[in-house]
Amino acid sequence: MVKLFKPLRGLPQGKLMETRALLEIIRPHNCLLAGLVGVLGALVAYEGVPPIDRLLIVFLVVFLGCAGGNTVNDYFDYEIDMINRPNRPLPRGALSRRLALYYSLLLYALGLSFAYFLGFKAFIFAFSAYTLTFIYAWKLKPLPFVGNVAVALLTGATPIYGALGVGRIGLAGYLAICAFLVNVAREIMKDIEDVEGDKRLGARTLPIVSSPKKAAEIASLFGFLTVLASLLPIRAGIGLGYLPMILVDGMILKASIDMLKEPRPEVAGRAQRALKLATFIAVVSFLFGAITKGVGI
Repeated sequence: MVKLFKPLRGLPQGKLMETRALLEIIRPHNCLLAGLVGVLGALVAYEGVPPIDRLLIVFLVVFLGCAGGNTVNDYFDYEIDMINRPNRPLPRGALSRRLALYYSLLLYALGLSFAYFLGFKAFIFAFSAYTLTFIYAWKLKPLPFVGNVAVALLTGATPIYGALGVGRIGLAGYLAICAFLVNVAREIMKDIEDVEGDKRLGARTLPIVSSPKKAAEIASLFGFLTVLASLLPIRAGIGLGYLPMILVDGMILKASIDMLKEPRPEVAGRAQRALKLATFIAVVSFLFGAITKGVGI
């Protein structure tokens, strides 16, 4: 624990805190998407509209957990972001590292306080997920492939948490599988994108310990598996509103094939951003598919 807090020394001086950096550091668009996936998990599992107050709490727990995780991730990634992402709040001096750490703990605490109202199981699930986000940022992220899988597990757990919030699982299990697979692919692509900065800091990501080509092959494999997994909800009776997944699958296939052809950082950057957009469209597709359940594709 002492080692954990040692980096609090040597904080950037000479710049006033930018208030907007408190919003920027949590990456609200990512948190919003995560919260919606949690709500979607609840809707898909419930096969109808559960109590609105429970949906709101699910959203807040997931949003705040994601916000806390993103913030503490930037705290631990300060040195590497100085190279790879110098415009983020901490490298550019908009926030102190100390404030970022305390801010992340506050976000975690707020999220857990809301999780309490969903029951003991939901609270323990949220606490476990929050703990994993912290451990990932602290220790797991530099580990080749292990860190990628940890992030993907957290993403896959999000719809399951929403389902847990309404007391059912149902179709949310399929959403969790797709979310897990596509995020393994995206995390590996992000490592390929950041390979030069990671090398300079001695990180041991998958493209460094193997090669960008082999990492791209693994990322593409998980992309292809995502497309296959996206067919499972059709067999389970998801509705006509799921049709936009055709576009999602096309985007995932293109990104995966591009990586196989050119496993370069700039290609990986475009591919991982394409998967991020595809994930957002997939959330909408699952939502409308759940609403239209009974109207066959």
